[in-house]
This record gives sequence, C-alpha cells and structure tokens, in this order.
Amino acid sequence: MNQPTILVVDDDPIVLKFVSANLRARDFQVITAEDGEAALKIIEQKLPDLIIVDTVMPRMDGIEMCQRVREWSQVPIVMLSAKGELQDTVNALNLGVDDYVTKPFSVDELMARVQAVLRRKSGISTSDTSILVNDDLTVNFAERRVTVKDKEINLTPTEYHLLRELGQNAGQVLTHPTLLSRIWGAEYGNEREYLRVYIGRLRNKIETDPQNPKHIHTRAGVGYCLQKLGPKKV
Repeated sequence: MNQPTILVVDDDPIVLKFVSANLRARDFQVITAEDGEAALKIIEQKLPDLIIVDTVMPRMDGIEMCQRVREWSQVPIVMLSAKGELQDTVNALNLGVDDYVTKPFSVDELMARVQAVLRRKSGISTSDTSILVNDDLTVNFAERRVTVKDKEINLTPTEYHLLRELGQNAGQVLTHPTLLSRIWGAEYGNEREYLRVYIGRLRNKIETDPQNPKHIHTRAGVGYCLQKLGPKKV
C-alpha cells in the first residue's frame, strides 16, 4: 500500500528541510515547494494527499494559495504560522484550512496533526449503507454524498465527518468535547473555535438560511444537534 504523499510549502529552507525529513522518517512520500505559485503547479500535476503550507512566502503567500486551491480541490491543508492569535486561527479555518499549527512547534505536535487530518480524509465506513433524509437535505453515508434540494454539496473531509457524526446521532445533543474528540482527536479537546468555524461552514452549505438553521441546532454552552432525520436503507 502506497504511503500518502505530502506537499510541504515554505520559503525557509531550514523549516522545509526539518519538516520534510521528519515526514520521510515516518515513511511519507514528500514533495517540496518554496512558494505558492510553484506549489499550485505541483498540486495540479501530483495531486498530493495533504498539503503543509507556511503563511508568509514570496510571490504567492499561503493565504492566497489556499484560496486558489479551494476553488477546485478539497485536499486537506495544514497551515503553519508564526501568528498565534485566536483570530488568526479562525481566519485560516474560514479559508478552508483543516488545521493550524503555530510556530515554533514540536515534531510530535506536527506529526499528530498530520495523522489526525489524514485519518479524517480516509475514515469512511464501508459497512454503513444508510441514507438519512430531512426535508431538502439527504446524506448518503455509503457514497459519502450530500445533497440539498437534489444539488450535490461539495464538503471537505472534516466538514463531511462532522456532518456524519451529527447525522448518525441525529436528535441527540453532542457536547463540544465529544465532537472535538471524535472529529479532530483527543488532543483537540479545548479548541472550540475549530468546532464553531466548521459548524458555521456546514450551515453555509446545507442551510437555506444559515442565520436561522433548521438542520443543525445550537445548544448554548453545551454542543450541537442535528434535527432527527428519517432513515432509509439502500
């Protein structure tokens, strides 16, 4: 079985070498680029399984690169940045970034984040053949397909897994720690901004009126609940 291919994008040769060496030591296939423009060409040609990108680079920075990638691809992205403010993290997540790691970081932290993102990308249950329907929303777990008013909705791996977790527990309130642990991993237990941003992104994609959601409901201070769906077996 081929190991995942990871594209590392950073204009700092020391960081590029450090990250690449540690990925290769764990048997990942690694491709590198020193700016966003070069990275976009590689992504189109090589279709990596994951991208690790720095925010500040010449020619095209990581922010613009992520925006360009999200116009046509849902490949998982981990962003590296020296900015550690909460709003910086939220802004990156709103771009469609799957995870955000603040410099300086440890090898163990970065590798744990990489493994978590790859788990979400590949974590599909082939034994679950149910289809859940609620008004204009249909979720086909076997095909990993989501439609709203018969129009297919394109979700990132993390968005899909969040909807899947809510859908398979429809009618139940899932607490913030429960969702963070199940979707992102145990090490994300305190990062509620991830959950808030992704719930917002899901609502923007599946709700007719995201400000007045009928599918995903908030239980203030507790968690979130997907309105109970009607099951249908294929």
